[in-house]
This record gives sequence, C-alpha cells and structure tokens, in this order.
Amino acid sequence: MGAQQVREDFVALYGAEPEGVWSAPGRVNLIGEHTDYNDGFVMPFALPHVATAAVARRTDGVLRLHSADVEGGVVELSLDALAPESDRAWTAYPAGVVWALREAGHPVTGADVHLSSTVPTGAGLSSSAALEVVVALALNDLYELGLQRWQLARLCQRAENVYVGAPTGIMDQTASACCEEGHALFLDTRDLSQRQIPLDLAAEGMRLLVVDTQVKHAHSGGEYGKRRAGCEKGAALLGVDALRDIPYDELDQALERLGDEEEVRRLVRHVVTEDQRVERVVSLLRAGETRAIGPVLTEGHASLRDDFRISCPELDLVVDTALAGGALGARMTGGGFGGSAIVLAEAADVDTIGKAVEEAFAAAGFTAPRVFEAVPAAGARRLG
Repeated sequence: MGAQQVREDFVALYGAEPEGVWSAPGRVNLIGEHTDYNDGFVMPFALPHVATAAVARRTDGVLRLHSADVEGGVVELSLDALAPESDRAWTAYPAGVVWALREAGHPVTGADVHLSSTVPTGAGLSSSAALEVVVALALNDLYELGLQRWQLARLCQRAENVYVGAPTGIMDQTASACCEEGHALFLDTRDLSQRQIPLDLAAEGMRLLVVDTQVKHAHSGGEYGKRRAGCEKGAALLGVDALRDIPYDELDQALERLGDEEEVRRLVRHVVTEDQRVERVVSLLRAGETRAIGPVLTEGHASLRDDFRISCPELDLVVDTALAGGALGARMTGGGFGGSAIVLAEAADVDTIGKAVEEAFAAAGFTAPRVFEAVPAAGARRLG
C-alpha cells in the first residue's frame, strides 16, 4: 500500500491529515544468525517490503493505533497505563516503542497512528522490527527528539525485549533503521559499528531468492529464549562476557572445557563458527569473490540445523532441493522454527530452482511456499 493510500486512510479514520508518512523495511539476514545477542557479527540487508505509517501528534496522553492488515477498529491506549507484557496483540510493538521512548525520558505526549505493512508476518523477515522502527522514526521526527538511527534501534530492541517480552538481539531493528540500498550491513553488535558492503548480485549474474515456508514462528516462544539462556550459560562457564570473546582458533579448547555440557557445547560451537562465517563473507565480497560465499551460507545452515537445532523439515527441504538444483548456496534465515530460507543462485537457474522447491513442497504435502527475489533496499525514511 502506497504512502498516499495510507495518508487517505488516516484521514478517513481520524478525521484530520497526518503530520507525515514514514516507512521502515523488513530485512533478510545474509549470514550471522543468533550471533547478535552474543555480541557478535551479523550481515543483514533491507527488503523492499515495508511497514508504512501515517502519524500525527496528540497532547492528551492518548495513543490511538490502527492497522490496515488486522481486523478491528482503532485501539485507544492511555500512555500512563502502558506496562511491559500487558499486551499480546500486534499493538504491543508500536505501543512498546512509545513506552520505551517515555521510559528513556523523551517527551512523547500521544499520537494517532495508522499502519500498513507488506512485510510477511511470521516469515523470519522482521515484520515486528519494521513496525517498531517506523513508529520510532516518526515520533523522533515529530517530537524533534534528535535521536540517531542506532539509538532508535536500541530503543526498539528494548521495546521488544521488555514490553513485548521477546528476547531478540539488536540486528533486526538496526537493519530496518540503518541499511542502505544496494548494500548489506556488516554490523558489530557489541559496539554497533557499521560498514555498508556493496551487494549487487544482478550485476554479477546472480540472484538471491527468499523462500517463505509459510511455517509461522514466534520469537516470544520459549525455544528462542532457551537458546539465548544456553549461550549465556556457555559464556559464564567459559569466563567471558559473551561468546563473541571466544576466538575461532581457540574453539576446540573451549569446547573441551565445557566437558559433558553437550547442549551448551553445540550452542557455543555454532555462535563461534557463525561469527567466523560472517567475517569470511565480508572478506569474499570485498575481494569480489561473490560466488564463493555460497558454500559459506550452506555451512551456516548445517550449523543451525545440527548444532543450534532450530531448523524444521520445510526449511531443510528448501535447502536440499535448491542445492540439488544447482544453487550456489542456501540456508535458513531468521530466528528459526519456521520462517524463510535464502537461496543464492545463478540468474539462469532461478526459475528452475524455484519450480523444483514448489514441486518438492507439493510432493511432501507441505503448504505451498512463497518465493520472491531479495534485492538490497533502503532503510527507514520519511516519505512525505
């Protein structure tokens, strides 16, 4: 839905013009999964799929929220009544942002918000982060808070961690807020330093497909939290602040020190090797050896499947079918337990691979997947 439609719907809902329209994208993660809450490295890029928000300020301590994508009317909330984990509906994401801004001392006195999103929900493409970031950017502009993009990302992460109750890392919000068109974002989640890495696959005769398995996942579910707690336990047992601090060339010794903590050993092995995979992909892209990242992506899937144990039959089928069809590399992307996989392929092979995946799903009795090309898009911005 375009900015003009969102603006017109705002007028129909609230009887007045919005003060502006903003958008924030979903993201796909090229490499670096479950490393962000371990102070590690990630490499997402923004998708063309966006959450769009028309917003106007209020001065009466009321937040009114409406989504074109959810049945129901306008939801009205009192700012003074906003409290962590009090809301299990979609409204928790924008309301959580307002709560986080006010908790940080920013003078937000209310807002009317109308939202519409083209980011698939439950697909591991950060639909929730897009909702958070678009509201944060709008309020930052309207209330002239002067916050930098990385600061907005931090506040949105706090909203999701504390208000929503989902123990996610900083990657999704930073990607939505900070990515640039035609680039992947190499992010150090410890100090939030960023490097924009050019990524123009089409110019090199390649494409990156996203395959949404239609298996829904939820970050606030217990399995995600268990993985995070296991990683924190591993860091504590190894005497480091975070698993980021275990050098790759000392991984074997670290695993030996964990003894019979088999589950923790698997989690540690994934995080340490995944950080190294991110650095390898950055080096290959900077050297112009883009095709060589394919096997690194595939290694990442094996690690997520076997060590982190967050894949599912549908994700594994995408990867196996794509590789059998000649893909350069493939892996699940996102938090896991469903969601999407990515496939790096020669442009000439894309249609064949996409058809093969669809046929494999049909033969397995799975819901038909949604397949589309991912092209690095712009981060959050004001549209008007």
